[in-house]
Formats: sequence, structure tokens, C-alpha cells
Amino acid sequence: MTIKTADLCDEHEHELQVSEPVFRHFGGKRAFAGRIVTVKVHEDNKLVRSELEKNGAGNVLIIDGGGSLRSALVGDKIAQLAVDNEWQGLIVYGCIRDSAQMSDIALGVVALASNPVRPKKNGFGEVGIAVRFAGVTFNPGHYVYADEDGMVVSARKLD
Repeated sequence: MTIKTADLCDEHEHELQVSEPVFRHFGGKRAFAGRIVTVKVHEDNKLVRSELEKNGAGNVLIIDGGGSLRSALVGDKIAQLAVDNEWQGLIVYGCIRDSAQMSDIALGVVALASNPVRPKKNGFGEVGIAVRFAGVTFNPGHYVYADEDGMVVSARKLD
């Protein structure tokens, strides 16, 4: 499927949530889509890694980092782990690091910014809950579509 969020908005306007345009693309894939899986953490990425160690075929991991800009939640090693386990993309409400290397990894990655500081690894947070940021509620099992025009969320898979 070719992802064009503008076309999806035209065709499914009344059933989509449209994200506020606060994200930057960092990954090697500029358009991606998939079933939503969520994790909510704060400056700690142990649960992020745990989720990405699972088979992610057809899924996008939504990482609610509370919008913190003080440390990264995803780096090049974790992004490569996501590719190895067939994840479609990562949406990070927070920071990534290793941005130069990230652009060479065949994964959709959007985040607020880049920060070289590594995160804690205590394992605090929640998995599989609805999270809300950038004007959108991300429910596990719903679908997200992202490209260079933006990001939209649907309760059902769109053709």
C-alpha cells in the first residue's frame, strides 16, 4: 500500500484523527503504517526495548515519553532491533539519538527531536494502554498512517 495521508484525509475525513504537526522524520522510511501497539514511559526505555524484542510484523510502536526532551528513548541499536523483528515504524513523543545512523535504517521513525543523552533502564512505565498526545488518542489495535505530510489514526484498517 502506498501511504498518502492527504488522500486518506480526503477519503476518510470524518473517521480520522489528525496529529498536530510537531514531529520530525528520522528513519530511513518516510512513509509507514500499521496496527498500534503502545508503551508509556518517562526518560526510561527498558519497556521500549522489551516491546521491540517481540515480533512486530505489521505494527507501529507508539512511545509516549511525555514529550520529554531531556534524554533519548530510541537509538540506532533499538531501531535496528525493530527492523529485525519486522516493526513498521516508531512514533516517539520524546527524543531519539544517533540521528545520522537512524536515517540509514529502513524503519519509519518520527520524534520531537534528537538528544544524545541516553535514557534510564529501570523498566518503569505501562504497556498496552491508550495514550494521548499531539491532539490524537492512540488506542492499541487501531491503525496509524504516517508520511511526510503528517500522521493520521483510524479505528479500522484503511485500504
